[in-house]
Amino acid sequence: MLKILKQKAVSAPLLRAVVLSSRNYSVSAKQMNVREALNSALDEEMSADHKVFLMGEEVGEYQGAYKVTKGLLQKYGPERVVDTPITEAGFTGIGVGAAYYGLRPVVEFMTFNFAMQAIDHIINSAAKTNYMSSGNISVPIVFRGPNGAAAGVGAQHSQCYAAWYGAIPGLKVLAPYSSEDARGLLKAAIRDPDPVVFLENELLYGEYFPVSEEVLDAGFSIPIGKAKIEKEGKDVSIVAFSKMVGFSLKAAEILAKDGIDAEVINLRSIRPLDRSTINASVRRTNRLVTVEEGFPQHGVGAEICASIVEDSFGYLDAPVERIAGADVPMPYAANLERLALPQVEDIVRAAKRACYRSVPMSAAA
Repeated sequence: MLKILKQKAVSAPLLRAVVLSSRNYSVSAKQMNVREALNSALDEEMSADHKVFLMGEEVGEYQGAYKVTKGLLQKYGPERVVDTPITEAGFTGIGVGAAYYGLRPVVEFMTFNFAMQAIDHIINSAAKTNYMSSGNISVPIVFRGPNGAAAGVGAQHSQCYAAWYGAIPGLKVLAPYSSEDARGLLKAAIRDPDPVVFLENELLYGEYFPVSEEVLDAGFSIPIGKAKIEKEGKDVSIVAFSKMVGFSLKAAEILAKDGIDAEVINLRSIRPLDRSTINASVRRTNRLVTVEEGFPQHGVGAEICASIVEDSFGYLDAPVERIAGADVPMPYAANLERLALPQVEDIVRAAKRACYRSVPMSAAA
């Protein structure tokens, strides 16, 4: 591990030039997909801090299962890009131990469904150690990989773990949507002194988003715990994270045609949760719709709704609406899978119910 401190390299972000986007991102004439954003963030942080190293299944020779770590083995060598056996419990424990001794591991899970094999190390070894050591031991480690549903991979490979990890004191939990999110949040996660669970979405890796020169700067990062208002509005607040932010923005475009001006909030951070931004939005719009892919019971949306009821109940002009995945294991059949996941039309219907533009579900039942 001592050689890790001696390696030097220069980062090389991957960019593409394209036209400006009309959405509320940083003004830019360049675009970058989420995969490139993650890759460039890893590259730059490894170059800036020689205590940062990567480990996981197929991160090196295979260039990453999703090519997020492409080119990093060739640049930094096998001591800083470590291919591991198929043993999540083993390599996660090694990563946590390395963090105890001051290194900054970035542990990749091929999917967070497989991270269940390592849940003891993530929760008991990483999340609780700083508190149990009276602050004497920091655990600067990042656990990253795809979370939630992809397409046609069945119940054991499709679960969203945002609510699981979001319930644990000692963890920080991030869920990027855009390339700006992915790049800025991953840099912040690697630099953070605490363990961070970084929940990506497989279906977003190839999606392109505009990025500004500020975002492309090597020093750029996004504050952990701060949500982003992707679209301002006055009639209803739609709060989402990860892939569901894109669905919510599409729903907002449809709602606008019916005269409903929706505000869309990208959470970015599940824990800590930006309650102040959410409450401030609801106090302006007087209505709330939460959107997530995970199960409805004890979900992220449930926590947000509880926060609004506790802090902003008097501002509500309609019952809160929760859109979530179906309360069943994920079906394999494509038609059933689509029914089990939130769709744009579900968000539109919920927003219309909140604005009394349609018949409430209870009345229609």
